[in-house]
Amino acid sequence: MTELLQWLTELDNQILLTVNGWHSPFFDYFMKAYSGKVVWVPMYAAILYVIVRNFHWRTSLFCMIAVALTITFADQMGATVIRPLVERLRPANPDNPISEMVHIVDGYRGGRYGFPSCHAANTFGLAFFILFLFRKRWLSCYMMIWAALTSYSRMYLGVHYLGDLLAGMLLGALGAWLMYQLFVRVSRYERPSLVSRLYLPVHVGILTMLSMAIYAALRLIL
Repeated sequence: MTELLQWLTELDNQILLTVNGWHSPFFDYFMKAYSGKVVWVPMYAAILYVIVRNFHWRTSLFCMIAVALTITFADQMGATVIRPLVERLRPANPDNPISEMVHIVDGYRGGRYGFPSCHAANTFGLAFFILFLFRKRWLSCYMMIWAALTSYSRMYLGVHYLGDLLAGMLLGALGAWLMYQLFVRVSRYERPSLVSRLYLPVHVGILTMLSMAIYAALRLIL
């Protein structure tokens, strides 16, 4: 078991340093912006709009509570329960032996511990909940790609290992499944066959990414 854990740790280090090593000034700006939280508020608002537009107000209220509980469960289980038990240093933490080999973007190193990744838990929690809620192929694909790119940005920035992100993804999926089951039982939700303005979050999300790319390009020029 000890040899297996050592092998997994070494593999995690190699993957992290490889991904973190594929850096450039453009993607430094882009990934730092992509990893932010406030920048995604327009997409969150678009998701909320689709829910309110298509569901009865009572169902919409229960749905919003379930989404909030999904993110709270994923975030608090990761940050408050698991991290203090595992105490795995982030790659960029100065006390980590590999930190000297990690490319640091704009001085950002994150907190002390990083297992599991709360970014991965929160974004995949939302992505899985939307998947369970609508079961529409292209919206589900977009949400999963969005969450996966968020996780990638955390490795790029050197603040999480792949293992941190995979654990966060599983935690988010678990939270989404539990809260979706609770939501269905409480609200007696029946999935609609037709959903108005279903792809608005996709369009808003893509425009947000394009805005980040323009921002990164302008930072290089200016």
